[in-house]
Amino acid sequence: MTRFAPGDLVAVLTTQPLDRALDYRAPEGGCGVGDFVEVPLGPRKVLGVVWDEGIGSYDLSKVRAMNRVLDVAPMRDEMRQFLTRAAEYTLTPMPAMLRLATRSPGLGSDVSMRKVYARGGVEPDRITDARRRVLEALAEYGDLSFTLSELSEMAGVGSSVVKGLVKQGAVIERDTPRDAPYPRLDPDLPGKVLAGNQAGAADTLVRAVASGTYGTTMLRGVTGSGKTEVYLEAVAECLRQGRQALVLLPEIALTSEFLSRVEARFGAKPAEWHHGVTQTERRRCWRMVGEGAASLIVGARSALFLPFRDLGLVVVDEEHDTSYKQEDGVLYSARDMAVLRASICKAQVVLASATPSLETWANVEAGKYGALTLTSRFGDRAMPQMRAIDMRGEDLPGGRWVSPSLQAQIADRLERGEQSLLFLNRRGYAPVTLCRACGEMIACDHCDARMVEHRFLKRLVCHQCGETKPMPEVCPSCKVEGKLAAVGPGVERMAEEAAALFPDARVEVLSSDMYQSARALKARIEAIAAGDADIVVGTQLVAKGHNFPLLTLVGVIDADLGLQGSDLRAAERTFQLMRQVAGRAGRAERPGEAWLQTFQPEHHVIKSILSGDEDGFWAAEAAERKAAGVPPYGRMAGIVLSSPDMQAAFDLGNHLARIDGPLRRIGAVLYGPAPAPIARIRGRHRLRMLVKAEKSAPLQSAVSEWLAQVRVKGDIRLSVDIDPQSFY
Repeated sequence: MTRFAPGDLVAVLTTQPLDRALDYRAPEGGCGVGDFVEVPLGPRKVLGVVWDEGIGSYDLSKVRAMNRVLDVAPMRDEMRQFLTRAAEYTLTPMPAMLRLATRSPGLGSDVSMRKVYARGGVEPDRITDARRRVLEALAEYGDLSFTLSELSEMAGVGSSVVKGLVKQGAVIERDTPRDAPYPRLDPDLPGKVLAGNQAGAADTLVRAVASGTYGTTMLRGVTGSGKTEVYLEAVAECLRQGRQALVLLPEIALTSEFLSRVEARFGAKPAEWHHGVTQTERRRCWRMVGEGAASLIVGARSALFLPFRDLGLVVVDEEHDTSYKQEDGVLYSARDMAVLRASICKAQVVLASATPSLETWANVEAGKYGALTLTSRFGDRAMPQMRAIDMRGEDLPGGRWVSPSLQAQIADRLERGEQSLLFLNRRGYAPVTLCRACGEMIACDHCDARMVEHRFLKRLVCHQCGETKPMPEVCPSCKVEGKLAAVGPGVERMAEEAAALFPDARVEVLSSDMYQSARALKARIEAIAAGDADIVVGTQLVAKGHNFPLLTLVGVIDADLGLQGSDLRAAERTFQLMRQVAGRAGRAERPGEAWLQTFQPEHHVIKSILSGDEDGFWAAEAAERKAAGVPPYGRMAGIVLSSPDMQAAFDLGNHLARIDGPLRRIGAVLYGPAPAPIARIRGRHRLRMLVKAEKSAPLQSAVSEWLAQVRVKGDIRLSVDIDPQSFY
């Protein structure tokens, strides 16, 4: 690593939105490339990383000295390569990429001791509601400790309540290092006994990890086939090699069950990185990863930007999931970035899914990725039988959505003491609130979107900007009272219908917006898995890897919902979602069934779902995409222009359309500008442009040259999305 003596000129990349690195003088004691530093910028102190030697192209007498070098492990060369190449691929400014890599609370503060609080062995002399919440919060997290502010916030109490429990011994207070290493995970503890192709797949992954080289493998297996146990053997081999492993999960609610499985396999829990952990734990995780004192990290997509010391394996679980694509700020696909990062640090990548994305499928077909397939469920468990309910032949009264055929199946499960799942991928009570007097549909004041009624909140919510307002008693347009009506079902309304049809059943709604915290959601999922519900009504949240042993029936209320619209991935996403949610049934000893309510049983996607002909579906979908020249057989870049002034955005878009020479030189086609499907969000008018090019075209360089011809002024914002996943 290049070292600089005190006073040397060095280039520092800061996290501030600037177009270049800035020159500074090295501080007393010197510094090296990759050091995290604090530097003055105007009157402020900002975070930066020593990136290179200084340029010195201006008056050197004005170059300021750094304030100090931070006491954290320097950024490794491979991390700087990763950020640079990711920025080039996504056309993202380097300061924005650096912000992703420095999201550690208190990064600039010194290592020190802190007071933490944990459950004591004494019961308090009396239990108040506030004290009960403190003790429940500690019980929920087992052996973890929390600072006073964290514990008070989690329990919703003042710090005096916690201190009162300390005096009685019900809560203990102790000093501990602010950032302690994680417990050692033992890779040689016995895992579950694998048989047949599970054992063969695990052996293949173990050999790949042991090679110390780069490679990407698609691990495909039906739901319940043991994919997790297979890739945990690869994690074990990575730990034996003394390298670090990262497992990415698409949904925070999955972490609780997964952490328990990791603890059972390796004897200790791994490090966690997602928005559900405390700021103290995030700081600890970031620092310990950089020092090599965290060997296995389980996290959300942003965990890819942690400062790994020696990354040997990245597992992307449920790799097809759309939540791996970040849709605001820096627009990137965690699946693709995982492959990029692994290629730089000679690590293996496992892309695990029951329904892989077409992009991954195409890379396997092209020989870029390896493939392993698990053909049966773990043990002797059978896949659920898939059946369609043709809604055109069902006698269903108005305002009802559960067909008589599905009702009979639910009643049968209730008699047998088994659980049923009603799946509808629509949050809230009703997607539209309509005035029956004037026909007005209540819309968001800031977006071109209808507001969704959330009856448990007694509010209307905009799912685009988050704006909420109380449910009105009179129509905002015609002022007539008593004429507002809910139109269409959401999961809350489905739960209401289920409770009316089966009044003795315990009905539970699983939707991300029904719980105040991720902890509460995870606790409810665990309770349902233990049998604390008869009928579960859920959104796509329930399709993501949960294991409900008593669940034997899945009823899909509207299997046609995802087939609507012009999204090029509509068929793929519907196929994946239906197969995933059907896989929640029959995961234990009892066989399962999945019933799909549809008005289009002859639709090719519905027929593929029912037949289970995955290879046939992917081949047909690939042929359609290839003929159209769209991803993964072509390239796309989405451009979104937004402004409070619609005309200003149109003027810039039309100007860009007239100067598209760099795009035409690579054979690309430009579509737009046109109003976005949701043309206004948070008061900003939105236009979309779409660039389409051949697979081999140098898309990024052409788009970069094209956009460099204009200077975006005023309140106009321009964002570039390479390989867009959504087109709203």
